[in-house]
Amino acid sequence: MKPQKKLWLGGVIAVLILLLVVSIGSAVNAVRSMQTATTVDSLEQALGSTESPVDIALPTETPSPTPSIPATHNAALTSAQISQFVSMLEQLPTDDTPAIHTGYKRDYFNAWIDADNDGCNTRAEVLMAESLTSVASRGTCTITTGQWISAYDGASVSDASSLDIDHFVPLNEAWISGAYGWDLATRVRYGNDLGYDASLLAVTASSNRSKSDKDPAKWMPANHSYFCDYAATWVAVKWRWSLSVDSLERLTLQSVLNGCSTVTISLPEKADIGVGVAPEQSAPVSDGVLDPNYGTCQVAQANGAGPYYQGVDPEYAWYRDRDKDGVVCE
Repeated sequence: MKPQKKLWLGGVIAVLILLLVVSIGSAVNAVRSMQTATTVDSLEQALGSTESPVDIALPTETPSPTPSIPATHNAALTSAQISQFVSMLEQLPTDDTPAIHTGYKRDYFNAWIDADNDGCNTRAEVLMAESLTSVASRGTCTITTGQWISAYDGASVSDASSLDIDHFVPLNEAWISGAYGWDLATRVRYGNDLGYDASLLAVTASSNRSKSDKDPAKWMPANHSYFCDYAATWVAVKWRWSLSVDSLERLTLQSVLNGCSTVTISLPEKADIGVGVAPEQSAPVSDGVLDPNYGTCQVAQANGAGPYYQGVDPEYAWYRDRDKDGVVCE
């Protein structure tokens, strides 16, 4: 090969090698730039994102529908006023052996009476007070129709026979929490407490049966939006009547109230408590008069009838003895 051709070929090879080196260098720089940009962006996003940390699930809450508030309830109280219910709970004595206080009888509380002698017993008075509309009645004062909101389950009810009047703190619960030591007059006042509008509540019979005599540690209403009012009312009634709570009951009430921002019940006043003992138990005796068959104990009680005792009153056979204690419409 001629010297000039060799020189030309060597120059071409050198130029190609130089171009290859420059291309590789450019590609490396481009990759580094892309990696640097991606890293910076990622850091900025990580440092700037403070609302929802990675791998932490934020809780979500779907509010329950809130039923209309019965007419006897007040406007919502502030959080400062809610603290008064917390304070009342702290004042309640603790009794972790309530089961030792035996001897409970519903008759000791004599519900329902006509305390003001106006012809309407306690059941009728509550139904009239809590109805959102005017009520209709038959006879002397048997309420038949109106419009009620059952706070425990949010149900709207127009037929009064579908409602129970619930002792907010059930009679048996009141008994083991202190009523075992009351005199008869105090028990009757408790059983017909119209002096505090939250003591007695018109609710569906099914929700009242579900509750039975359970405290809040064992039962809370199906209507979750009523939890705060339920806990506050339980505390209010127990404070009003100087009743005790057990430890689990107290913890449950504290837990609920600590999560509340509003309640819609009024603050109670202290009731007068008379000291006494349970009356002597005597065998039931029939009154010798056959009452009409009212169909249900709710209607019978609304008409002042019952209780009926197995083997004593023939009316006993007409009704269902749910707790198998030998007494119906008690």
